Amino acid sequence: MPFTFQRLDIPEVILIEPKIFNDPRGFFLETYKKSEFEQNGIKVNFKQDNLSRSAKGTLRGLHYQTDPHAQAKLVTVLNGEVYDVAVDIRRGSPTFGKWVGVHLSVENKRILYIPAGFAHGFCVLSESADFMYKVTNEYDRESERGILWNDPAISIDWQISDPILSERDAALPLLEDAFINFDY
Repeated sequence: MPFTFQRLDIPEVILIEPKIFNDPRGFFLETYKKSEFEQNGIKVNFKQDNLSRSAKGTLRGLHYQTDPHAQAKLVTVLNGEVYDVAVDIRRGSPTFGKWVGVHLSVENKRILYIPAGFAHGFCVLSESADFMYKVTNEYDRESERGILWNDPAISIDWQISDPILSERDAALPLLEDAFINFDY
């Protein structure tokens, strides 16, 4: 099996470690294999890929799209290092408002699966980072939502201080005021 799947403290969020094949030329690894992902509980149909580059200290998030355009995400880093966070925003969930975070980097080559019903964000720890997303629905401007990155009710340890934010991300609502249409 070319992957190891590890359920995190919020078990629907899955950390994936690919098997890396190194030789004098470099390395090879698989980043997605439908059959193995499905055998490990990730049964989704990806519809769009996104790539972002961000400078050190940038924080993007916490973002999500509402139903019926909700997105599950498969994320990884192609260059640099980020601290990646998923927040459970499914009303009635025993882990509603809780978060999990992992380091993703070009060195560790980890992949994170974040299901629909979770807000997602990351901060850049290296000089820059290239971040790849596979998502299960296309971008829909009308469904785009978010939660303030430093909401005290969630209390995420972002591992950086004074992040670089977009105007939009700096003005996002608190979890208690956010429009959420996800049920557990």
